[in-house]
Amino acid sequence: MNEPLRPSTLGEILDRTAQLYRSRFLLFLGISVIPTGVVVALACAVALVVAWWSAAGAGSVSTEAGWVLVVVFAIAVALVALPVFLAVTALAMAAMNHAVSLVYLGETTTIREAYRSVWRRGWRYLGLYLLQALIIGVAPIAVWIGLVLLAAATAALAQKAGMGDIAGGALFGLVAVLAVVALIGYVIWMLLRLSLAFPACVVEQIGAWPAVKRSSLLSIGTKGRIFVLYLLGAVLSWLLSMGVTLPLTIILTLFFNAGDSQHAQTAAVVMVFIVYGAAFAVQALIRPVYGIALVLFYYDQRIRHEGFDIEWMMLKAGMAPAPPTAPEAAPWLPSAPSREPAAEADAPQPVEFPQTTDTTSAASGESL
Repeated sequence: MNEPLRPSTLGEILDRTAQLYRSRFLLFLGISVIPTGVVVALACAVALVVAWWSAAGAGSVSTEAGWVLVVVFAIAVALVALPVFLAVTALAMAAMNHAVSLVYLGETTTIREAYRSVWRRGWRYLGLYLLQALIIGVAPIAVWIGLVLLAAATAALAQKAGMGDIAGGALFGLVAVLAVVALIGYVIWMLLRLSLAFPACVVEQIGAWPAVKRSSLLSIGTKGRIFVLYLLGAVLSWLLSMGVTLPLTIILTLFFNAGDSQHAQTAAVVMVFIVYGAAFAVQALIRPVYGIALVLFYYDQRIRHEGFDIEWMMLKAGMAPAPPTAPEAAPWLPSAPSREPAAEADAPQPVEFPQTTDTTSAASGESL
């Protein structure tokens, strides 16, 4: 990007997101395809195992043994598939933010370099991803379970007090509806508040909890714009899904309209694969839109509140000293032996940018 850094409106951010996506389409799509491909591979493996067990083993084992196999298989999936999914997703989000940051500031990178630059700090990004999932997803689910149990106990006490089944059921329903509304509001609010945590963690090279607090500060005054971004992304995802699945559904319906039960079963299986394949393809296409736009929102907030555009101009003009390079972290997983030992020394390092915090933000000390 050769344009000068300046505060941008929502329309300008969305327009620049589309421009960056078009100009580096293969780069961003390649970064996004990797976690999507891993999910597809894991889903196919699970489907194949389930189909094999249903076809070959279901008739040769008892019901109790079948349930034991199902439980063992579920535990194996939870211990293997879920950690792999979380790790790859966290790395992909970090690589996307790193690549968008470089492209936005006029640098170049590749898919391999983007993943290599975030590999050594993989535990940090995985920790941030888990922390976000805990705050946004796990906490409200736990609160919901507690509120349901409390409402059930309250309804039971109301029934014992002679209020009747109708009054107890009405009280339970009212508490459940209010709890759902409150928890949905909490999830949306925290999603908007923590949406800039990954850009802050990747660009500023800070830890998971400081990135959460940093996102809480930077998101002040821009939550409404980020909410519009998520709405537009949801609409775009729905349109793409309908554009892919609807024509294929019509074609399959006409092709297998023979009335044969075998053809009907085949059509149903094919439709399942089409729906899931379309969902994964749309996810791979839409993921870069969120990644690019959130990084642009991050820089826009830094320009508005911290004067990052002035710092960047001074740094490019040589009027400000370059920030010290952060020490390299140890690889979170052992890397494969390389035939070229010198290649590691020549690998591009993450770009470090100066971080300043205005006196207003520092004095506020807002935290979660």
